[in-house]
Amino acid sequence: MIFGILKDIKEGEYRVICTPLETATIIASGHTVLAQKDCGKASNFSNEAYENAGAKIVDSAEEMYARCDMVAKVKEFEESEYGLMRENQIILGCIHPAGHPEEVDAILKSKCIAFTAEDCHRYGSPNCEAAGKQGALFGLESMLTINGGKGKYVGGFAGAPGMNVLILGGGVVGQGALSVLHALGANVTVMDINVGVLRMLGDRYNSKIDTMFCNKETITSVLPQTDMVINAVKWPKQRKDFLIDKEMLKLMEPGSVLVDISNDDPGAIESSHETHHDNPRYIVNGVVHYCVSNIPGAVAHSTSVAYASEMLWAIMSILNDGIEEACIKDGFLRRGLTAYKGYLTHEETSGIQNKPWIRPEDILGIADRKLDFAPPATTTRSTNFYKK
Repeated sequence: MIFGILKDIKEGEYRVICTPLETATIIASGHTVLAQKDCGKASNFSNEAYENAGAKIVDSAEEMYARCDMVAKVKEFEESEYGLMRENQIILGCIHPAGHPEEVDAILKSKCIAFTAEDCHRYGSPNCEAAGKQGALFGLESMLTINGGKGKYVGGFAGAPGMNVLILGGGVVGQGALSVLHALGANVTVMDINVGVLRMLGDRYNSKIDTMFCNKETITSVLPQTDMVINAVKWPKQRKDFLIDKEMLKLMEPGSVLVDISNDDPGAIESSHETHHDNPRYIVNGVVHYCVSNIPGAVAHSTSVAYASEMLWAIMSILNDGIEEACIKDGFLRRGLTAYKGYLTHEETSGIQNKPWIRPEDILGIADRKLDFAPPATTTRSTNFYKK
């Protein structure tokens, strides 16, 4: 097959889906790789490095889409790409389909085969780890007096106490933030709805962090003493309430910081809206908000290396085994199938956008095969199936 590495064009995005190392592996398996010119430049991978790995450099996105059987990128597909997708072509990226109806409509109209990468991770995405760790550092940067924060140092100084930080969510993102902040001396409280996760984190950190059950009431009880909140909760898109509303921000001291790593729309934080690296902060009710939607893009080289190594298996499985066999072998890849030749195959998107859908195993004709299990990617359910 002809596989294409697209250049990401989302504002503030610098990562690349495959480095020259993955390129060489794909070529060694007998496939052809086309790399869009400068696709890895912002991640510190030159065109020459891709050529040395065996790829052919292609100047334009138009030529990439026209020539490749499969194309992949890190983030969503932009409006300028909608008309380039074509029938039966395989596309892979962090589509975030439930929150992007126009993108979904374009994918369905093109009759391509689309996989949303964020649903394909069995062990959590390296991007989540990077978002948590780097998001914590951006939160500390936002706390600086020169950035509008109240100027409190994370670990404190002799005679001056360190910061009190509240992390909402104990998953991969929250754990990444926790590892950085605890190491730097912050006083950290982690909230989650999974008592098992809280117990595990308490044991891991020898009870030197605080843990609490996560709901609006417990959050309200600790906000007056909290210097920084990090939101790492994947909020169900069908919910209309918030974990933190605008009035609750008034409980915090002026110059406190809120880092919304999850940054869903709608999300768990009422006052949150997407920002970009060139203008990342704004203030609501005295609280400095940092709400960049692609935090890992700020450490593009490291995140590209980590993410590309994890996504290689999915790319290789599709290229070597074909769609059906790849989805039989890996349930996480199967649940990431978003659209198939004009049919929506993504349950969350169906539930949020009220579009009919069909299960991937049904449209692929593999329901009677022994399928690798994967849990649903989200809590959103839909019975709005295509009518026969």
